[in-house]
Amino acid sequence: MYPKINDYLYIQIASSDTEEAEIEYKSRIAETEDQSFLIEIPIQEKGGKLKKLFMGDELSVYFVSEGGIKNYFYTHVIGFKEDVIRMIRINKPAEESIFKVQRRSFLRVNAELELAAKSESGTRFLVRTDDVGGGGTSFLTDNNIKLEVGNKLICWLLIPYRNGSTEHVYFEGEVVRIKPLESGKNLAMLKFASISDGERQKIIRYCFERQFDFRNR
Repeated sequence: MYPKINDYLYIQIASSDTEEAEIEYKSRIAETEDQSFLIEIPIQEKGGKLKKLFMGDELSVYFVSEGGIKNYFYTHVIGFKEDVIRMIRINKPAEESIFKVQRRSFLRVNAELELAAKSESGTRFLVRTDDVGGGGTSFLTDNNIKLEVGNKLICWLLIPYRNGSTEHVYFEGEVVRIKPLESGKNLAMLKFASISDGERQKIIRYCFERQFDFRNR
């Protein structure tokens, strides 16, 4: 489904500047066209600063539909329209490229990411993830790393984004399952026991980017 006139869009702008890429702006759809949306000038919710956009700027966008479902898509600036207010014309994505993320259901993607962990006993180890999502992650371990279901871990996950920036995501996890593999390794499945909304959003953004890339191969 597409957003409608007067719906709010929450926007991040692709930038090699990490701080800029993390800022979220809010805008409103003023008009819709066959191939585009016309939106108001985005404003930073914290501080009320307006953001000037330029032709070709790439945007990561979501809007919230009924039931609190977040609908994510990528777009870019294709023009401007001068009316009573200046509006920005952004490309309307293919409807099937819009991803829905429900409140209690998080998108999960296969991903080999670097995960640093520390156990309750103080043992530290570095592993690669097998998949990751907004609710948890799984990773491969050798038998020399002793883990049991119920173990708590303090973790730092290294996340690379499409624009070249990287983030370290901090969370506390709990081992919920350990699955022996034919390769001799173990697959440890971890749920997030404690993670801030901001850190979780970083992971969801990464999952969305990965899913978008898969669909466009």
